[in-house]
Amino acid sequence: MEIIHFNQRVLAKRWDVSEATLERWRTEGIGQKYLKLCGRVLYRLVDIKEYESACPMSSTSKAVAV
Repeated sequence: MEIIHFNQRVLAKRWDVSEATLERWRTEGIGQKYLKLCGRVLYRLVDIKEYESACPMSSTSKAVAV
């Protein structure tokens, strides 16, 4: 199985966010897993798809416990 990697620019375009947003998320330790290889930040496509699968929401409200 071939492992496909995205760079920051490609992921930013896929998610319609700025590259600065991805940089901030990395700094804050939130968002997508990433690799740092030879000074380059890379994202594995398999991790991106896993993260996207975990993000679907059906409502912006939270249920209140009674």
